[in-house]
Amino acid sequence: MTDITRMRDQIARVGQSLFDRGLTAGSSGNISVRLPDGGWLMTPTNVSLGTLDPARLAHFDASGRHLSGDAPTKEAFLHFSMYSERRDAQAVVHLHSSHATAVSILRDLDPADVMPALTAYYIMRVGRLPLVPYFAPGDPDLAHAVRALASQHHAVLLANHGPVVAGTSLDNAQYAVEELEEAAKLFLLLQNHALRTLTPDQVADLRTRFNLS
Repeated sequence: MTDITRMRDQIARVGQSLFDRGLTAGSSGNISVRLPDGGWLMTPTNVSLGTLDPARLAHFDASGRHLSGDAPTKEAFLHFSMYSERRDAQAVVHLHSSHATAVSILRDLDPADVMPALTAYYIMRVGRLPLVPYFAPGDPDLAHAVRALASQHHAVLLANHGPVVAGTSLDNAQYAVEELEEAAKLFLLLQNHALRTLTPDQVADLRTRFNLS
């Protein structure tokens, strides 16, 4: 089995797992991976992540030219915006997951860091989560806004939309977006309650222990 075949199969498995657990619905959400030759595989437009056909994934060369497979997701520009600024990114996952999207709709968020440090694993998997201002779907200015944050953040939250997360592998991107969703669920459950968040010293200790940026 070739590397590209394994990656195709992995994307389909991750997509089905996300769909089966209710982290994406309908044809929302998209996944991409960077190939060893510098190209990419990406999920197609208007296809459920729960029913992906590995052979029909969109295949791009290193210049971003569509080589084969179905037409890519209409949000491909979000993926390319992350890859262009993060040379370590080997995969990107974008979801419209319910709790993270709900947080993105709240007023009076800190746009530099949307959620408090509720758990150690949120800091380890996600870190700081900036809010990207709202743009209509497909607006090229959304790509510029994501690109402006991507060099400093591997995860961003799109206002009234959902999270975009890059990882050093598809597994890491998946785990990070899942941790983000769980932290968002906790954040919403704890609204109107007094919080005991991690202290700045505790957060700094985690960043030092695990070499987090």
